[in-house]
Amino acid sequence: MEGWDGTRDGEPSDLTRRRWRRFGAGGAKLMWGGEAVAVRHDGRANPNQLLITPRTVAAIASLRGELVAAHRERFGSNADGDLYIGLQLTHSGRYARPDVYDRPAPLAACTHPLLDRRFPAGVRVLSDAELDTLVDDFAAAARLARDAGFRFVDVKACHGYLGHELLGARTRTGPYGGALENRTRFLQRVIAAIRAAAPGLEIGVRLSAFDTVPYRKRARDHVGEPETRPPDARTPDAMPGFGVAANDDDLDAALDEARGVLRLLDGLGVRWICVTGGSPYYNPHVQRPALFPPLDGYEPPEDPLRGVWRQIRATAILKREYPRMVLVGSAYSYLQEWLPHVAQHNVREGLCDFVGLGRIVLSYPDLPADVLSGAPLKRASFCRTFSDCTTGPRMGLASGCYPLDAFYAARPEAVRIRDARTVARTVAGIDK
Repeated sequence: MEGWDGTRDGEPSDLTRRRWRRFGAGGAKLMWGGEAVAVRHDGRANPNQLLITPRTVAAIASLRGELVAAHRERFGSNADGDLYIGLQLTHSGRYARPDVYDRPAPLAACTHPLLDRRFPAGVRVLSDAELDTLVDDFAAAARLARDAGFRFVDVKACHGYLGHELLGARTRTGPYGGALENRTRFLQRVIAAIRAAAPGLEIGVRLSAFDTVPYRKRARDHVGEPETRPPDARTPDAMPGFGVAANDDDLDAALDEARGVLRLLDGLGVRWICVTGGSPYYNPHVQRPALFPPLDGYEPPEDPLRGVWRQIRATAILKREYPRMVLVGSAYSYLQEWLPHVAQHNVREGLCDFVGLGRIVLSYPDLPADVLSGAPLKRASFCRTFSDCTTGPRMGLASGCYPLDAFYAARPEAVRIRDARTVARTVAGIDK
């Protein structure tokens, strides 16, 4: 996840550099993007998201350099030879807030009868010509990433951002909507443009392989519930979405669209896929299983272990059917002390090729090194899914592990988050 802590120009700050140095010193060899970096200004998810341009590329290159230096310092002068570091490229689309945190500037792939209602000022759907131009912007960003020393780029197609929403643009007309062949056109063109602009640069994709309908907070108990569909959106074809599963029994069938994308990517020679599901904006219990929701979220409608299982199952199904693909599994942080055991089992049994660590590296960046060396695990450092790393950004603050990282716990933002949670719980009647 991005740290919401870059400069307004899109360069890394001291907070960004600290986080990347901790990535490097943590012992992992595969760095899947580090964090999401916007390919142009109007695609930033917040005014402090990293932005790769000719003006910022030197600073982003130095950020990668600091990660490598931290790895070398801890593990030896030759330890960085097998590091595989990528940069995730994104346009936030519907969830763009490039200038002011509390002023959304959504650029959507298509209209959505449920999600559009969350933007009182309306959303603007990008035209075909604008998407054609954006293809070139991704290619230019990828060339800069290669020049900055990154081995690969991740073309982000997950979590409700533009690349993901285009995959689900069933109701869009023209070359970028309707049938799956059209809905994958943007991804295909981006991959071809990157290959032409940056020969030798590898390409990966982070894919929300399945989804659900949007959820909302239930008034009586603040538990998440599916949002009611409008009367004219009763059939699947009338509702945008990619791989939407009505329930867990429907998961295998919902993966048919992901199967189609993997067949396409395999044919294009793109075989590194990081599998995820859902979106932090409308079904976070699916995307990021947690016991404690962020401040603007809802109480989980299921045991979070079910959310972990759902993502493990989806990844295992796809890995079985596409054995040539290299699949990274997600959603393991909630497992806490059990994470290394489940990860070892799943890799050994061929359910995935790698286990990705996301939120947990904010609280416990040394987890890879400790697991691989057999060192005692630091129980006090395991992510407990308090979700303050998300609550901070929801309040317009930098992201960090405020409960468990002493560095962030000592910052004034920690007090603001704690006070906001106290007020929210009192208003909700939880602390009465």
